[in-house]
Amino acid sequence: MAGFLSRFFDKLKSWIAWSWTYLWAVWFILVMFVIYILRGPLKLTSMFLNTLTPKFYVALTGTSSLISGLILIFEWWYFKKYGTSFIEQVSLNHISPLLCGSDNAPETTNPTNTTQQQTIPDCKLWRNPLNLFRGSEYQRFQWATNKEPLTYYDMNLSAQDHQTFFTCEADAGKAEYEIMQMAWRERNPQARIKAAHEALEKNPECVPALILLAEEETTTILDSEKFLKQAYKIVEGNYKKTVPSQHMTPQQESVHRRDNNLVVYIKRRLAMCARKLGKIKETIKMMKDLLKEFPMMNFNIHENLIECLLEAQLYSEVQTLLAKYDDISLPKSATICYTAALLKARAVADKFSPDIASKRGLSTAEMTAVEAIHRAVEFNPHVPKYLLEMKSLILPPEHVLKRGDSEALAYAFFHINHWKRVEGALNLLHCTWEGTFRMIPYPLEKGHLFYPYPTCTEATDRELLPTFHEVSVYPKKELPFFILFTAGLCSFTALLALLTHQYPEPMGVVVRTMLSWLYLPLSYILEKLEAILPANLLHQLSRI
Repeated sequence: MAGFLSRFFDKLKSWIAWSWTYLWAVWFILVMFVIYILRGPLKLTSMFLNTLTPKFYVALTGTSSLISGLILIFEWWYFKKYGTSFIEQVSLNHISPLLCGSDNAPETTNPTNTTQQQTIPDCKLWRNPLNLFRGSEYQRFQWATNKEPLTYYDMNLSAQDHQTFFTCEADAGKAEYEIMQMAWRERNPQARIKAAHEALEKNPECVPALILLAEEETTTILDSEKFLKQAYKIVEGNYKKTVPSQHMTPQQESVHRRDNNLVVYIKRRLAMCARKLGKIKETIKMMKDLLKEFPMMNFNIHENLIECLLEAQLYSEVQTLLAKYDDISLPKSATICYTAALLKARAVADKFSPDIASKRGLSTAEMTAVEAIHRAVEFNPHVPKYLLEMKSLILPPEHVLKRGDSEALAYAFFHINHWKRVEGALNLLHCTWEGTFRMIPYPLEKGHLFYPYPTCTEATDRELLPTFHEVSVYPKKELPFFILFTAGLCSFTALLALLTHQYPEPMGVVVRTMLSWLYLPLSYILEKLEAILPANLLHQLSRI
């Protein structure tokens, strides 16, 4: 039975091939016949064109240039207002459904409603969970390259964070805390460090001053760890003292909240020091303790833990953590979406081959992995170019914009090695990530799994990222084909009109020469047909 079916399909394929060949032959004969029938009118047309005066060519080219110029102006105005080409919009919404049917027509959104949908996402800035140390990492980069790795806008946001989390109303009037309030706002690093030392002279147990020195004065991670351990010892004792009296007065509650923030911040930075020094097990334990002791602190500590677990290749624990935080009610991030995609790709990536998959189709597991990659790319489309090393990495900023280039840099900087460690994961990403854009051809107007892509990311990322970095823009605002085509047509016809006006006689000769060249192949084909086919047959067909 299988042999019979294979022979049947082989014959069917050969029959289809012969049918196409036969249709092409019939089509060619019909075209040649029409050319033969129109031979007389073509000769009359050639004679008519030869008798035209240069003024006619001037008027023709001038009118064509004017019309194409008006179309170009209208297309440009429509594109600046709605972000798409008018001709493309009309062809997609009205002409394409007539030709292809309404089911195949792409779903588009009225440009006038785009602004309402784009206001749904909020361009909120988040503290980078994996931000580096200014003294021992950012400053060393500046010494080596003579480039500023952080923008003033980014550092100013960090200063506001420190003022919010590391001080409270009860600190008003204390000299050391007033000095630190000014220190965070200083633009010069040396001025900040000097102010921190002055605060320590006023009070040797000024924890914010120790944090600033650990972050900015030290040049190695070991030195940063020493300062942080000293600060943690002080703040831990203060925190334990405020626990019993936290609910007595609003002032004591604010002091307790301040000490709570300091404990979480310092312990987290100590864990990050341990991570940089290669103490993975110690880091994982510290991060887990933080999540257990302070579950309500919204510092995205779970993203630090995910990165450490991936480094330790504890993929089952990563999956457990994702099951808790990759929830529909919780805000997403590039770390959540791309880690989920990595775990699903890990199950099939080592055996994935694009050639085999194109022949037999995707298996269930491969389809699941591809869908996870599409989901991650829809959330943040800037990440794949960094993971695939199509774009160079720089040091990540201290704040990130979700779904923006800053978040993509922060994720790829720390996670690219985890993707490289999984065999075939980057190959699967390379083969499938661009398919996301076919699913959402109009990302500013309509999304698939998330809100439409926000337009505010580009301007915010340019503020967050240094000037020497080329900010990734998605979707890239390129001029539509019809605007470029109309501009080229307008320029060409305008040039022809100018040349025809200045040199009417030579341009007329050029046009007649070109028309004669175009007529030469047709006349050659007609002569061959007259030589091959009987004259009476062509005469009878022409009469019919």
